[in-house]
Parts: sequence; C-alpha cells; structure tokens
Amino acid sequence: MTIQFAARRRFLAVVPAMILPGQAVESNALAPGITLYTFGDSILDCAHYNAFGVHPGQLLIRNDDALFPASAGHELRSRGPARLEHRARDGATVAGLPAQAKGVKRGSESIALLTIGGNDLLTGLAADSGPNVKAFETSLNQFLRNLPVRPVLLGNVYDPTFGDDARNFLGVDARIARGNHRRVNDIIASLASRHGRLVDLHAHFLAGDPSWFTRTIEPSLVGASEVRRVFLQALPR
Repeated sequence: MTIQFAARRRFLAVVPAMILPGQAVESNALAPGITLYTFGDSILDCAHYNAFGVHPGQLLIRNDDALFPASAGHELRSRGPARLEHRARDGATVAGLPAQAKGVKRGSESIALLTIGGNDLLTGLAADSGPNVKAFETSLNQFLRNLPVRPVLLGNVYDPTFGDDARNFLGVDARIARGNHRRVNDIIASLASRHGRLVDLHAHFLAGDPSWFTRTIEPSLVGASEVRRVFLQALPR
C-alpha cells in the first residue's frame, strides 16, 4: 500500500489520535515498563509537518503498520509495556532544554532521546567564530549532567543539503557554516560518549534523498520514520 493511498483511507481515523507535545502515550497504563522521553527540537517534534501527526517517538513505541508495513513489529511495545513522554519542541535551542526536563524524575526503566543543535546553528552558530559554540557545549553538558534519565541517546545534526554547497540556504559562506556544523556535531559526539550513546543522524541522512525533508530542513513523513529507524537501532536490547 502506498503512503498516498493510506493517507486517503486513514486520515480521519488518525487525526483524533495525534499526540501533542507533553502528552504521554501508554501501551498499558497499569503495568510497569519502559518510559521513553523525547527532548530537543523538531527532529523529534515533527508531527505537524505531515498529515498524520506522526513523529519518531510515537513510531518507536508503536509502529503505524499501514504507513510503514516494513517496520511492523519493530517497536518497543513488542518487547513489553512502553509509554512515551514527548517533551521535544519544534524550534528549541539548547537554552530551552532545562524547561523541557522540568519535573522529570529518575525511573528504573527509562530512556531519553535528544536532538539539539540545528536551531542553534540556524540562529547564529553557523557563522560563529568560536565562543558561542563553546557556550553551546557548556550548556549541553550541564543539561546532560543534570538529566535524571539514563541511558541518553543523543542524535547529531543532519545536513539537508546532502553536502552540496549549491544547496546552501543559510546566507553564510558554506565553508564557515560546514566548519561550525562539524564542530557542533563533534561536541555532540564527545558528550554522547560521556553521557550515553551517539545516534548518527548526519551519516544516515547523507544517504537519503529530498523526500526525507519538508520545508527545506524539517523531517517529512518519510523523514520521521528514518529518524525512528536510526534511534531504534541504538536502543538498548
């Protein structure tokens, strides 16, 4: 079944089940199980960029078998009870992370997913000459140290231009922007090695195609599934 055909059949059924930021999705509210937290930006909070209200956290808890039949059974609920605490926010920067984690307490079975850095690059770090990238590192490190959820799976920042300078949309010299993109991703990789595990979205999306994006930089419906795919591979077994 194609995505387009599924869209026509299932749109009205899916819309009432859309998950808004901050809502929890539970496979069994009474049974113990895994709590999956999402923190960060629109890489994880991309539901409003597709007609189904789908984002990666939802798909990790429960695959949509009609939209993504090849991923049927590849979900946390197939391992046991699982619930989602979706706290990521479209447009978030590193400065907004502490507010997203407000009220989060340590749990025996919990996993955190985090994507951050893309909006920091868009709002200034792409053209930075040094000190602001260091401040980004300090803020992210502090957030990760204080976050009471372990393990943390930390996604790096993908490149919607696929490494093609002709697609540069930033208004910043591509050599400077790419250098700062690398610096941000190096910071994310270093902090991931200290606090959890790196999820290499950048490498995975370089092998993708424009259908994975919408509005230039946002994950499309297919992109949301591809983000899910990379995080799923990194989840503890």
